[in-house]
Amino acid sequence: MPTISELFVYPIKSCAGIALNEARLLATGLEYDRNWMITDPHGAMYTQRAYPRMALIKVELGDEDLVIRAPGMRELCTPLDAARLAQAPRVDTSVWRDAAYGLDTGEETAAWLSEFLGLPARLLRFDPLRERIVDRDYTESTGGATTFFADGFPLLVVGQASLDDLNARLNSKGAPSIPIDRFRPNIVLDGLDAYEEDFVERLSVAAGANGTSGTNGTSGGHSANDAAAVELRLVKLCARCPMPTVDQARGAPDPDWPNEPTDTLLGYRASARFDGAVTFGNNALVASGAGAWLRVGQEVQAELAFGD
Repeated sequence: MPTISELFVYPIKSCAGIALNEARLLATGLEYDRNWMITDPHGAMYTQRAYPRMALIKVELGDEDLVIRAPGMRELCTPLDAARLAQAPRVDTSVWRDAAYGLDTGEETAAWLSEFLGLPARLLRFDPLRERIVDRDYTESTGGATTFFADGFPLLVVGQASLDDLNARLNSKGAPSIPIDRFRPNIVLDGLDAYEEDFVERLSVAAGANGTSGTNGTSGGHSANDAAAVELRLVKLCARCPMPTVDQARGAPDPDWPNEPTDTLLGYRASARFDGAVTFGNNALVASGAGAWLRVGQEVQAELAFGD
Protein backbone atom coordinates (compact mmCIF):
# COMPACT_ATOMS: atom_id res chain seq x y z
CA MET A 1 0.00 0.00 0.00
CA PRO A 2 1.37 3.48 -0.79
CA THR A 3 2.53 5.64 2.08
CA ILE A 4 3.07 9.36 2.55
CA SER A 5 6.85 9.81 2.43
CA GLU A 6 7.02 13.62 2.55
CA LEU A 7 4.75 16.59 3.23
CA PHE A 8 5.49 20.16 2.20
CA VAL A 9 3.89 23.57 2.59
CA TYR A 10 4.97 26.74 0.79
CA PRO A 11 3.60 29.55 2.96
CA ILE A 12 4.73 32.34 0.60
CA LYS A 13 3.91 31.52 -3.00
CA SER A 14 7.10 30.88 -5.03
CA CYS A 15 9.38 31.05 -1.99
CA ALA A 16 11.06 28.17 -0.16
CA GLY A 17 8.93 25.36 1.20
CA ILE A 18 8.91 23.67 4.59
CA ALA A 19 9.14 19.88 5.02
CA LEU A 20 6.80 18.74 7.79
CA ASN A 21 6.26 15.49 9.67
CA GLU A 22 2.56 16.31 9.89
CA ALA A 23 0.22 18.90 8.44
CA ARG A 24 -3.40 19.76 9.05
CA LEU A 25 -5.63 19.32 6.03
CA LEU A 26 -8.09 22.11 5.26
CA ALA A 27 -10.62 22.38 2.44
CA THR A 28 -8.19 24.79 0.75
CA GLY A 29 -5.20 22.42 1.05
CA LEU A 30 -2.58 22.02 3.77
CA GLU A 31 -2.70 24.62 6.52
CA TYR A 32 -0.62 27.74 5.72
CA ASP A 33 0.12 26.60 2.17
CA ARG A 34 0.29 29.59 -0.21
CA ASN A 35 -1.42 31.85 2.34
CA TRP A 36 0.92 34.70 1.33
CA MET A 37 2.01 36.10 -2.03
CA ILE A 38 4.58 38.70 -3.10
CA THR A 39 3.31 41.30 -5.55
CA ASP A 40 4.28 44.56 -7.15
CA PRO A 41 2.84 47.78 -5.62
CA HIS A 42 -0.30 47.37 -7.73
CA GLY A 43 -1.03 43.81 -6.63
CA ALA A 44 0.39 41.89 -9.62
CA MET A 45 1.98 38.63 -8.47
CA TYR A 46 5.68 37.83 -8.57
CA THR A 47 6.87 34.24 -9.05
CA GLN A 48 10.12 32.36 -9.51
CA ARG A 49 9.36 32.09 -13.20
CA ALA A 50 10.53 35.67 -13.58
CA TYR A 51 12.38 36.16 -10.29
CA PRO A 52 14.20 32.93 -9.35
CA ARG A 53 15.90 34.70 -6.42
CA MET A 54 12.60 34.23 -4.56
CA ALA A 55 13.69 30.63 -3.90
CA LEU A 56 16.22 31.99 -1.38
CA ILE A 57 13.46 33.45 0.81
CA LYS A 58 12.99 30.87 3.56
CA VAL A 59 10.21 30.71 6.11
CA GLU A 60 9.47 29.07 9.43
CA LEU A 61 6.15 28.59 11.22
CA GLY A 62 6.63 30.16 14.64
CA ASP A 63 4.20 30.05 17.55
CA GLU A 64 2.45 33.25 16.45
CA ASP A 65 4.35 34.51 13.43
CA LEU A 66 5.62 33.48 10.04
CA VAL A 67 9.38 34.01 10.36
CA ILE A 68 11.04 35.07 7.10
CA ARG A 69 14.77 34.92 6.38
CA ALA A 70 17.04 35.46 3.38
CA PRO A 71 20.81 35.76 2.83
CA GLY A 72 22.20 39.05 4.11
CA MET A 73 18.85 40.14 5.57
CA ARG A 74 17.66 40.54 9.13
CA GLU A 75 14.87 38.27 10.32
CA LEU A 76 11.34 39.44 9.53
CA CYS A 77 8.05 38.38 11.12
CA THR A 78 4.42 38.67 10.02
CA PRO A 79 1.37 37.30 11.89
CA LEU A 80 0.16 33.74 11.27
CA ASP A 81 -3.32 34.72 12.41
CA ALA A 82 -4.98 36.75 9.67
CA ALA A 83 -7.26 38.32 12.30
CA ARG A 84 -4.26 40.40 13.40
CA LEU A 85 -4.40 42.06 9.96
CA ALA A 86 -8.10 42.85 10.17
CA GLN A 87 -7.46 46.58 9.73
CA ALA A 88 -4.98 46.13 6.89
CA PRO A 89 -5.74 47.54 3.43
CA ARG A 90 -7.57 45.07 1.21
CA VAL A 91 -6.04 44.45 -2.21
CA ASP A 92 -7.71 42.90 -5.25
CA THR A 93 -5.16 40.73 -7.00
CA SER A 94 -5.08 37.68 -9.26
CA VAL A 95 -3.32 34.37 -9.72
CA TRP A 96 -3.00 34.06 -13.47
CA ARG A 97 -6.54 34.80 -14.64
CA ASP A 98 -8.26 33.97 -11.34
CA ALA A 99 -9.44 36.74 -9.05
CA ALA A 100 -7.84 36.62 -5.61
CA TYR A 101 -7.97 38.84 -2.55
CA GLY A 102 -5.24 39.96 -0.19
CA LEU A 103 -4.52 41.90 2.98
CA ASP A 104 -1.43 44.11 2.74
CA THR A 105 0.99 43.09 5.50
CA GLY A 106 2.52 46.55 5.75
CA GLU A 107 5.47 48.78 5.03
CA GLU A 108 8.09 46.82 6.97
CA THR A 109 7.56 43.66 4.93
CA ALA A 110 7.37 45.71 1.74
CA ALA A 111 10.70 47.41 2.45
CA TRP A 112 12.37 44.09 3.36
CA LEU A 113 11.20 42.32 0.21
CA SER A 114 11.99 45.29 -2.02
CA GLU A 115 15.54 45.43 -0.67
CA PHE A 116 16.16 41.72 -1.12
CA LEU A 117 14.57 41.35 -4.55
CA GLY A 118 15.83 44.66 -5.88
CA LEU A 119 12.42 45.79 -7.12
CA PRO A 120 9.30 47.30 -5.53
CA ALA A 121 7.44 44.54 -3.72
CA ARG A 122 4.70 43.98 -1.19
CA LEU A 123 3.50 40.94 0.77
CA LEU A 124 -0.17 40.03 0.75
CA ARG A 125 -1.95 37.63 3.11
CA PHE A 126 -5.03 35.97 1.60
CA ASP A 127 -8.15 37.70 2.89
CA PRO A 128 -10.01 35.13 5.05
CA LEU A 129 -13.32 36.92 4.37
CA ARG A 130 -13.09 36.12 0.66
CA GLU A 131 -12.91 32.95 -1.41
CA ARG A 132 -11.03 31.97 -4.52
CA ILE A 133 -12.99 29.39 -6.48
CA VAL A 134 -11.16 26.52 -8.19
CA ASP A 135 -11.96 26.04 -11.88
CA ARG A 136 -15.39 24.42 -11.90
CA ASP A 137 -14.45 22.29 -14.91
CA TYR A 138 -12.49 20.12 -12.45
CA THR A 139 -14.56 20.23 -9.27
CA GLU A 140 -17.75 18.35 -10.12
CA SER A 141 -16.59 15.33 -8.08
CA THR A 142 -16.43 17.40 -4.89
CA GLY A 143 -19.23 19.89 -5.50
CA GLY A 144 -16.78 22.77 -5.75
CA ALA A 145 -13.51 23.76 -4.13
CA THR A 146 -11.58 26.82 -2.99
CA THR A 147 -7.92 27.60 -2.56
CA PHE A 148 -5.69 30.54 -1.68
CA PHE A 149 -2.67 31.68 -3.75
CA ALA A 150 -1.80 28.26 -5.25
CA ASP A 151 -1.55 28.21 -9.04
CA GLY A 152 -4.90 26.48 -9.40
CA PHE A 153 -5.63 23.64 -6.98
CA PRO A 154 -5.46 22.94 -3.24
CA LEU A 155 -2.88 20.12 -3.42
CA LEU A 156 -0.19 18.66 -5.66
CA VAL A 157 0.62 14.96 -5.37
CA VAL A 158 3.83 13.42 -6.76
CA GLY A 159 5.10 9.83 -6.60
CA GLN A 160 8.67 9.31 -5.41
CA ALA A 161 9.16 6.66 -8.11
CA SER A 162 8.47 9.30 -10.76
CA LEU A 163 11.33 11.44 -9.47
CA ASP A 164 13.58 8.38 -9.23
CA ASP A 165 12.85 7.53 -12.88
CA LEU A 166 13.53 11.10 -13.98
CA ASN A 167 16.81 11.17 -12.07
CA ALA A 168 17.91 7.92 -13.69
CA ARG A 169 17.28 9.53 -17.08
CA LEU A 170 19.19 12.65 -16.07
CA ASN A 171 22.12 10.60 -14.80
CA SER A 172 22.23 8.59 -18.03
CA LYS A 173 23.05 11.79 -19.93
CA GLY A 174 25.57 12.97 -17.35
CA ALA A 175 23.29 15.46 -15.59
CA PRO A 176 23.03 15.47 -11.79
CA SER A 177 20.01 14.21 -9.90
CA ILE A 178 17.56 16.82 -8.70
CA PRO A 179 15.57 16.90 -5.44
CA ILE A 180 11.80 16.81 -5.18
CA ASP A 181 11.70 20.51 -4.25
CA ARG A 182 12.08 21.41 -7.95
CA PHE A 183 8.44 20.27 -8.41
CA ARG A 184 7.01 21.82 -5.22
CA PRO A 185 4.61 19.00 -4.24
CA ASN A 186 2.47 19.02 -1.12
CA ILE A 187 2.26 15.24 -0.79
CA VAL A 188 4.91 12.76 -1.92
CA LEU A 189 3.89 9.11 -2.08
CA ASP A 190 6.11 6.07 -1.84
CA GLY A 191 4.89 2.71 -3.14
CA LEU A 192 3.48 3.78 -6.50
CA ASP A 193 5.07 2.85 -9.81
CA ALA A 194 6.70 5.67 -11.77
CA TYR A 195 4.01 8.08 -13.01
CA GLU A 196 1.24 5.89 -11.58
CA GLU A 197 -0.13 9.01 -9.88
CA ASP A 198 -1.24 10.07 -13.36
CA PHE A 199 -3.96 7.41 -13.12
CA VAL A 200 -4.95 7.81 -9.47
CA GLU A 201 -8.50 9.09 -9.16
CA ARG A 202 -8.93 8.86 -5.39
CA LEU A 203 -6.60 8.76 -2.37
CA SER A 204 -8.02 7.71 0.98
CA VAL A 205 -6.74 7.63 4.54
CA ALA A 206 -8.98 5.55 6.80
CA ALA A 207 -10.54 7.05 9.91
CA GLY A 208 -8.30 6.42 12.89
CA ALA A 209 -5.22 5.97 10.71
CA ASN A 210 -3.68 9.29 11.64
CA GLY A 211 -1.39 8.06 14.39
CA THR A 212 -0.59 9.76 17.69
CA SER A 213 2.75 11.48 17.31
CA GLY A 214 2.99 15.26 17.26
CA THR A 215 5.07 17.39 14.93
CA ASN A 216 8.17 17.07 17.10
CA GLY A 217 7.67 13.39 17.93
CA THR A 218 5.76 14.12 21.11
CA SER A 219 2.43 12.66 22.09
CA GLY A 220 -0.27 14.11 19.87
CA GLY A 221 -2.57 16.74 21.32
CA HIS A 222 -4.89 17.17 18.37
CA SER A 223 -8.67 17.04 18.44
CA ALA A 224 -10.95 14.11 17.73
CA ASN A 225 -11.14 15.33 14.14
CA ASP A 226 -7.70 13.70 13.78
CA ALA A 227 -9.58 10.47 13.16
CA ALA A 228 -11.69 11.80 10.29
CA ALA A 229 -11.49 9.79 7.09
CA VAL A 230 -9.63 11.71 4.41
CA GLU A 231 -10.47 11.47 0.73
CA LEU A 232 -8.64 13.37 -1.97
CA ARG A 233 -9.73 13.48 -5.61
CA LEU A 234 -6.98 13.80 -8.20
CA VAL A 235 -8.42 15.79 -11.05
CA LYS A 236 -5.79 17.29 -13.38
CA LEU A 237 -2.22 16.49 -14.32
CA CYS A 238 0.15 19.33 -13.49
CA ALA A 239 1.49 21.01 -16.64
CA ARG A 240 4.90 22.34 -15.76
CA CYS A 241 6.29 25.78 -16.53
CA PRO A 242 10.09 26.33 -16.64
CA MET A 243 10.22 26.75 -12.84
CA PRO A 244 11.61 23.21 -12.19
CA THR A 245 14.82 24.41 -13.89
CA VAL A 246 15.46 26.70 -10.88
CA ASP A 247 17.87 25.18 -8.37
CA GLN A 248 16.11 26.02 -5.11
CA ALA A 249 19.39 26.09 -3.18
CA ARG A 250 21.01 28.73 -5.38
CA GLY A 251 17.97 30.68 -6.61
CA ALA A 252 19.00 30.21 -10.24
CA PRO A 253 19.28 27.42 -12.83
CA ASP A 254 22.31 25.13 -12.69
CA PRO A 255 24.79 26.91 -15.01
CA ASP A 256 25.95 23.58 -16.43
CA TRP A 257 22.43 22.25 -17.04
CA PRO A 258 20.23 25.37 -17.25
CA ASN A 259 17.34 23.69 -19.11
CA GLU A 260 17.10 20.56 -17.01
CA PRO A 261 14.93 18.76 -16.13
CA THR A 262 12.66 20.29 -18.79
CA ASP A 263 14.77 19.09 -21.73
CA THR A 264 14.71 15.51 -20.48
CA LEU A 265 11.01 15.60 -19.62
CA LEU A 266 10.14 16.89 -23.07
CA GLY A 267 11.48 13.64 -24.49
CA TYR A 268 8.87 11.48 -22.80
CA ARG A 269 6.40 13.58 -20.78
CA ALA A 270 5.12 16.10 -23.34
CA SER A 271 1.33 15.83 -23.34
CA ALA A 272 -0.90 16.36 -26.36
CA ARG A 273 -3.73 17.08 -23.91
CA PHE A 274 -1.82 20.15 -22.73
CA ASP A 275 -0.57 21.43 -26.09
CA GLY A 276 2.76 19.67 -25.74
CA ALA A 277 3.50 20.90 -22.22
CA VAL A 278 5.39 18.63 -19.85
CA THR A 279 3.32 17.06 -17.06
CA PHE A 280 4.66 15.91 -13.70
CA GLY A 281 2.42 15.27 -10.69
CA ASN A 282 -1.35 15.38 -10.26
CA ASN A 283 -3.47 18.16 -8.76
CA ALA A 284 -5.93 17.21 -6.04
CA LEU A 285 -9.05 18.44 -4.26
CA VAL A 286 -10.17 17.71 -0.70
CA ALA A 287 -13.37 15.65 -0.94
CA SER A 288 -13.59 14.92 2.81
CA GLY A 289 -11.55 15.04 5.98
CA ALA A 290 -10.91 18.76 6.31
CA GLY A 291 -9.51 19.28 9.81
CA ALA A 292 -7.71 15.93 9.92
CA TRP A 293 -3.94 15.64 10.13
CA LEU A 294 -1.81 13.98 7.48
CA ARG A 295 1.46 12.46 8.63
CA VAL A 296 4.59 11.05 7.08
CA GLY A 297 4.37 7.27 7.20
CA GLN A 298 0.58 7.07 6.86
CA GLU A 299 -0.74 4.37 4.58
CA VAL A 300 -2.87 5.66 1.72
CA GLN A 301 -5.28 3.69 -0.43
CA ALA A 302 -5.03 4.64 -4.10
CA GLU A 303 -7.92 4.01 -6.48
CA LEU A 304 -6.88 4.01 -10.12
CA ALA A 305 -8.93 5.02 -13.15
CA PHE A 306 -7.55 4.48 -16.63
CA GLY A 307 -10.44 6.10 -18.52
CA ASP A 308 -11.81 4.77 -21.77
